[in-house]
Amino acid sequence: MIKSSKIYIAGHRGLVGSAILKNLEAKGYSNFVTRTHKALDLTDSTAVANFFALEKPEYVFLAAAKVGGIVANNTYRADFIYANLMIQNNVIHQAYLHGVKKLLFLGSTCIYPKNCPQPMKEDYLLTDVLEYTNEPYAIAKIAGIKMCESYNLQYGTNFISVMPTNLYGPNDNFDLEKSHVLPALVRKMHLGKALENNDWEGIRKDLDRLPIEGVNGSSEKDVIYSILDKYGIQQKEDAVYLEIWGSGKPMREFLWSEDMADACVFLMENRDFKDCYADGTKEIRNTHINIGTGKDIAIKDLGEVIKKTVGFKGTLFFNTDKPDGTLKKLTDPSKLHQLGWKHTIELGEGVAKAYQWYTR
Repeated sequence: MIKSSKIYIAGHRGLVGSAILKNLEAKGYSNFVTRTHKALDLTDSTAVANFFALEKPEYVFLAAAKVGGIVANNTYRADFIYANLMIQNNVIHQAYLHGVKKLLFLGSTCIYPKNCPQPMKEDYLLTDVLEYTNEPYAIAKIAGIKMCESYNLQYGTNFISVMPTNLYGPNDNFDLEKSHVLPALVRKMHLGKALENNDWEGIRKDLDRLPIEGVNGSSEKDVIYSILDKYGIQQKEDAVYLEIWGSGKPMREFLWSEDMADACVFLMENRDFKDCYADGTKEIRNTHINIGTGKDIAIKDLGEVIKKTVGFKGTLFFNTDKPDGTLKKLTDPSKLHQLGWKHTIELGEGVAKAYQWYTR
């Protein structure tokens, strides 16, 4: 890419896309094409075709996706597989038809088997069954990888797939109905801290910014108490208890979203599809690239890190009636390291930056 290249970032308002846009702007790129979901529905084949014909982007970052946590993935299974397949199919196919020079497709490490050997190498893809709760989403992302590989092999395109580990950072989803574990815990502990300090101004301000199931800062106290209790923020006498799903034993890896963006831009600037597999390979597969830290932490310990950062003094309660999910999910980022990139933000610093962003 050169600084004047026309770059389309699909999903530029989300956690991933906004970080990529920010990184590109900082590096001096300025010729961007963006569309909100309202302006362009990427599940609409005709609309996407018309968009590519009109704008003719040279480079594409495909960061748009329908995403959510365990509850959302397991509840809206049809929505997740349909929306993600349609988005990918439309954007990747139109990128081919309109001669896009390079495309970077973003997936997730949930593509790996439920009982995958640890740490997870790219070669472990499709070696066993998937985690049931997010199987539809994972299958869609696997299809995206294979679509990029197949178009490259048949049509000579230059499409790269990357699989980031669990991300967090600016523009994260803090909606307690749909958020992932780290942003959910940051917000829950922020609300828990306000509750134990009897800071109703802070609670109402938080709910006005992001209502929970329609409950906002104007709601009556008993309604607010009820919705907080539903999401595991409970006040008993003078103490506040905060529920975390599962045993706290599962190990998870977390990557600062702006680090992820830097890895994506690095690959787009410096690496091609041919760099994603060994020379002389007869069956070209598993060309995707893990983006991660190679370090993980128990959910229980993550809770303590966030608790200390936020200043919440209450009690963390682990609800073992709720699912743990996969007990360990750690990426092997060796391939990315060999390609020339490594993360810079460690978890403690990242959590502090995430909380600072949320309370800005």
